[in-house]
Amino acid sequence: MTGQETFRAALLDPAQAVPDGLLDGHGGPAGRRFAVYRNNVAVALTEALESGFPTVRKLLGPQNFRGVAGLYLRAHPPASPVMMLYGGTFPAFIAGTPQLAHRGYLPDVARLDLALREAYHAADAQPVAPEVLAAIPARALEGIRITLAPALRLVRSRWPLHAIHRFNHEPGAPKPAPRAEDVLVTRPGFDPLPRLLPPGGGAALAALGDGRTLGAALEAGAAEDPAFDPAALLRLLAQDGCITGVETQE
Repeated sequence: MTGQETFRAALLDPAQAVPDGLLDGHGGPAGRRFAVYRNNVAVALTEALESGFPTVRKLLGPQNFRGVAGLYLRAHPPASPVMMLYGGTFPAFIAGTPQLAHRGYLPDVARLDLALREAYHAADAQPVAPEVLAAIPARALEGIRITLAPALRLVRSRWPLHAIHRFNHEPGAPKPAPRAEDVLVTRPGFDPLPRLLPPGGGAALAALGDGRTLGAALEAGAAEDPAFDPAALLRLLAQDGCITGVETQE
């Protein structure tokens, strides 16, 4: 292990000894100063996770969340000095933590928290004007390809993900019912919003995100759920400014 690796490991794990060769301002061992610095780093990383995953924190409770955060930050130190990016692997870490296995919905909740944060920091993009879409001939609609806004995120879940988020953030929201829910994160203004997708909407959006034509995407939605309503999905995309480009075959 290199000196930098030793320093980093000791910095993130209070059980490890202070690395050899560290001195304080008076030339003595840097034990106390290193301990203060180590604590400050751990606090800063934990606060970044608390800010980035507010729903997970609420579901676990502050004390339990800090315990999970401590395990995470030792295993996954920051790869970037930009703290708004820290925690990208936190949902997968939760999914692989045995102590949290009984909370099967928690990794998807973390994915939604992360999607909302990513959407907030995503690049701006000008949505396509409604008249552009209206001018496309009906016979050509199935063959168009749609460019989606950079802020758009799709989170598919076998849990009532949208209802769980509402229940933890909106006073008086109904208790989640046991069902699968796909969530679309949009950013029509400055703040991202979680939108509940209609049945089949997740499959259709995933197809659009893969570059498939509108016709193929709508077929994917109908194949997943016969109750799929293409008009409802397109209205949602249009009202939140999710469509930023249209490519026709003509």
